[in-house]
Amino acid sequence: TTTTTTTTPRRGEGGGRGQQQKKKTKFFFGKNWTKRRSGGCPSSSSRWAQWEKKQQLSSRVVVAGAFPRSRDALDVGNGTKSDRRGEAVTTKSSRGGGGGAGGGGAMSASMMAKEQRKKKENAEEGRSKKGKDASSSSSSSLQSKSASDDECERTPANAKWKRVMLKISGEALSGTLEKQNFGLDPSVVERIAGEIVAASMSGVEIAVVVGGGNFFRGASHEGAHLDRASADYMGMLATVMNAISLQGAIEAKGVQTRVLSALSIKEVAEPYIRRRAIRHLEKGRVVIFGAGTGNPFFTTDTGAALRAAEINAQVVLKATKVDGVFCSDPKQNINAKKYERLSYETVQRLGLGVMDQTAITMCRENELPIVVFDMMKNGNIQKAIRGQAGVGTCISDSDEKCP
Repeated sequence: TTTTTTTTPRRGEGGGRGQQQKKKTKFFFGKNWTKRRSGGCPSSSSRWAQWEKKQQLSSRVVVAGAFPRSRDALDVGNGTKSDRRGEAVTTKSSRGGGGGAGGGGAMSASMMAKEQRKKKENAEEGRSKKGKDASSSSSSSLQSKSASDDECERTPANAKWKRVMLKISGEALSGTLEKQNFGLDPSVVERIAGEIVAASMSGVEIAVVVGGGNFFRGASHEGAHLDRASADYMGMLATVMNAISLQGAIEAKGVQTRVLSALSIKEVAEPYIRRRAIRHLEKGRVVIFGAGTGNPFFTTDTGAALRAAEINAQVVLKATKVDGVFCSDPKQNINAKKYERLSYETVQRLGLGVMDQTAITMCRENELPIVVFDMMKNGNIQKAIRGQAGVGTCISDSDEKCP
């Protein structure tokens, strides 16, 4: 019990004189505070003991979760009812002689109800699990089937190379006539595009680097009014022109093509991003690299070797007007000998004009074989891309990497 005392001054008197005391007494039983009422709590110890015994006899035994949330719900067999919280309560009538049996019956009923609920839940979980397993197995089988179909579709006809780098000379795009050494020959561009499309449809991933010698060659135009860097930049723009022309010819035949420029020309070409280029190739698109390396003093041959190393190509195919590498110029010497196989060291030591020394060194360091062939013969580009033997000259330190 707790007792609180408050003092208030009498009416008409000062605060320091006699004060009236009022006492308020409260008793604590269980969780509720109750004011003292007549007969609510005994004052003597004997009456207190009687009152406590009475409270113990009238106390309730709670059995959780046996009956629904109904105030008047009755259990006929056990003589129990439920309170407002949905808990089974044993009354006084069921305690006299059969209280234990009634409580045991309520407990057994609650256990049986719990077991039945568990069985239902387990059965539902089993059905849902079986359905999930069946759906997952069917989806996995469909996925594996689609993956195998994609692999079959993307498997190249030849097992030699999966991804190749094709270097096309700009002068070759001007045609076969010696007088016509400037501009583009539409028939030549269309024929090259047709062979690239045929090889791409077979499953080979093709990247292309185009030269710009048919429009402007930076090294040859270095003079009084142009320094070498400015002339090289003009040559880079010429390669972009050839790339756009070849892109239109390839897409006209039904194969998607992307032009990636080392110079920022976002209106006509995508900027060169290595991962983007690889993603285009993985999707089966033909990728054409324009503007070389984007730096002066480097040829498009060096740009082809650099891009081939970046995209993890397996070979560099150099398409020219000459069918391979000869000991001398075949146009001037009819008896010039053609080489079928060459090593990088032999090319550098003899100074053969296959590619510039920087490109040869880069291919050698990255173990990229080089195949030099004549692109003017019908079907040579497709054969070279597929890795057929007997096309041009192969330059590599390993015979296994050559066709």
